[in-house]
Amino acid sequence: MMKQSLLPFSLIFLFLSCHQLLAQSPVAAPAKPPPAAPPVTAPTAAQIPASTSGTPDIDKILTKAGHYTIFVRLLKATGEDSDLFSLLNTTNNGVTIFAPTDGSWSALKVGTLNTMSDEDKTELVKFHVVPKFISMSQFQTESNPVKTQAGKGGRVSLNITVSGASVNISTGLTNTSIAGTIYTDNQLAIYQVDKILLPLDIFTPKTSPSPAPAPALEKPKKKPTSEVAESPVVPKDDTSGAWSLVLQNNLGMVAVGIIAAMFLF
Repeated sequence: MMKQSLLPFSLIFLFLSCHQLLAQSPVAAPAKPPPAAPPVTAPTAAQIPASTSGTPDIDKILTKAGHYTIFVRLLKATGEDSDLFSLLNTTNNGVTIFAPTDGSWSALKVGTLNTMSDEDKTELVKFHVVPKFISMSQFQTESNPVKTQAGKGGRVSLNITVSGASVNISTGLTNTSIAGTIYTDNQLAIYQVDKILLPLDIFTPKTSPSPAPAPALEKPKKKPTSEVAESPVVPKDDTSGAWSLVLQNNLGMVAVGIIAAMFLF
């Protein structure tokens, strides 16, 4: 009888326990940490869009790199950017550019660029360009002097030497080293330099060639005796002889006169 009375209580207790368990909110699963954002990196030169023809745009590359405003302005003002674009499209030799930073121009005397002729500005820009592609490893085998776009010859060429990992550039007025690579794609190489490459052709006076010495005057050669013309004989002055003859004639006439007078008297 007691067992039968406990059964309903057991069922009621079980029902209440289940109801409490169902009423409780489920335990939230631990939140997963948000995925880490990829590190932000500056775009490399290779990511700079090329022109529609596929040729690298030098102005865009230098503008994207920053700190080359003055050099870009000179490239545009002299038309050298268009010439380089054409060169990259028409030859397989490639181009190497030494780009001076904006800070390097402060070494020039104030007003130097403003007083330069358009011709000298063009030559200055071309002096920073080698008309072939040179990688960092290829500098070791370059023979001096290195021809620039400004021409060849000691006044418009560069001397490049390698010392360890340093590539040194000399113009005769400027000595500097490559400070870093701005862009390279096996056709175009742009390197940073912290000094302006000053060509001798612009920043030193051009010496005019000295005049050739006048030929020495030759002494007149003596003619052989047989060829010497005989001097004409100058007639002697016979004036004194003529007077003597007149005087003698007069004396003779006087003597004849005296003798005749003696006979008359």
